[in-house]
Amino acid sequence: MNAYAGKKAVVTGGTIGMGLAISNRLLDGGAEVVLTGRNEQNLAAARQSLGEGAHVLRSDAGDLGDIAALAEYTEKNLGQIDALFVNAGVSVLEPFAEVSEATYDWIFNVNAKGAFFTVQKLAPLIADGGSIVFTTAVTNLGGFPTMSVYSGSKAAMWSFARVFASELLPRGIRVNAVSPGFVKTPTMGVTGAPAEELAAFEAEGNHLTPMGRIGTPEEIAKAALFLAFDATFTTGFELGVDGGLGRNVVAVPA
Repeated sequence: MNAYAGKKAVVTGGTIGMGLAISNRLLDGGAEVVLTGRNEQNLAAARQSLGEGAHVLRSDAGDLGDIAALAEYTEKNLGQIDALFVNAGVSVLEPFAEVSEATYDWIFNVNAKGAFFTVQKLAPLIADGGSIVFTTAVTNLGGFPTMSVYSGSKAAMWSFARVFASELLPRGIRVNAVSPGFVKTPTMGVTGAPAEELAAFEAEGNHLTPMGRIGTPEEIAKAALFLAFDATFTTGFELGVDGGLGRNVVAVPA
């Protein structure tokens, strides 16, 4: 399979979960990929398991110095890129009354500020006619309890994406987003949660998702790559990959 032969891409948050699935599909298709992460164990595992064409880089998505270094590394080692996947994100599940300023700042720093400046620094490296794909969330469409700050940060990301789509039109760069629901990743999208909390979150996802199950990272990756390379007449669009959760296509199971 050489669907992405000759393509070059950057995937932030690419060493685990959905980002790793995106990176794997790109690499399996012959692409050259810079993928980032913060966790040293995940970075080491990615370096060991991913084949030729993978550039595994430690980079904090909420650190402007790291973002600048990512842009410099990408320009030096890849030159122009064809696609940027803005996937890195963090979350904490808390009732809004319990949210601290530190938690609020951390989530917005990574999910919103980090996403904004990642695009600002890397957009000059995207080839005309290339693409950007954000990973937003189903929370953009509803008021999910305990997810106030996370929801706000992802809504900000999507607002940024729509403006980027407009401003990058003259270069033919398409900007879209994939919007997951519950997905079976090592963290289930909840940073630092214990195993029992993750198991409960997964069970809740199976119950609430109209299709009766949560998604897989590979399903999100397929959608993200479709937006990046195949949806050539689509920009400013958020594609729900959530089993019907956000669109209420069928009744939620009792």
